[in-house]
Amino acid sequence: MKTTFFFSAFAGLILLSCKENPVKDSSTKEQADVKPVVTEVMTKEQQAALTPDQVLQDFIEGNKRFNTGNSTPRDLSMQARKSAPGQYPKAVVLSCLDSRVPVEDVFGQGLGDVFVGRVAGNFVNEDLLGSMEFACKVAGAKLILVMGHQHCGAVKGAIDDVRLGNITAMLSKIKPAVEMSQDFAGEKTSKNDQFVRHVSENNVKHAIRQIREKSPILKEMEDKGEIKIVGAFYRLTDGTFEFIK
Repeated sequence: MKTTFFFSAFAGLILLSCKENPVKDSSTKEQADVKPVVTEVMTKEQQAALTPDQVLQDFIEGNKRFNTGNSTPRDLSMQARKSAPGQYPKAVVLSCLDSRVPVEDVFGQGLGDVFVGRVAGNFVNEDLLGSMEFACKVAGAKLILVMGHQHCGAVKGAIDDVRLGNITAMLSKIKPAVEMSQDFAGEKTSKNDQFVRHVSENNVKHAIRQIREKSPILKEMEDKGEIKIVGAFYRLTDGTFEFIK
């Protein structure tokens, strides 16, 4: 009987202690910090209401989220189903083929937000120009972003005058940027990261010049303020980018 009484009293003290000193639920704060998962996609009305500057600012903010590990959670499966009937992307990005440059992620965009054209060395040709014209004139995109990147293998190949199968013809599209970069003061080799960056930036400038010269459609849209054409350089080492003037 004494043993039974002891355990009963001990249990009572534990229950009383729990009531007087309740354990704080840390999950409440964690739940408050959880971002809602994005399931919607861009609509035609939302796309039409955007300006080129707003899209550009959205890209800047998206990149900040990306390189700080604060990316927007998205239900891509749901977005895929919702975007199936039609697409209304806000921008078109011409990027390198490089697997380390995930364009949508880099700019914090979701499924259906961006047209992406990819080719080693992010140069312009007839096919990509036609794709950009479709993206902007037909599908309503407001921004063209040409993006080079750090440690670009295609740029290094053009600097080294690599000749191998169809790669030879491909690299010839980047050679103008190498020629534009002969004013560089340092060592002009692919082993010099600063020279590679200099050529990469000139390659972006050359691509933008080609867009304006070879696509009267896009040039007219830019002149009217319907679209904006900009260049950027992406750093693999920290996930950030900066605009190329």
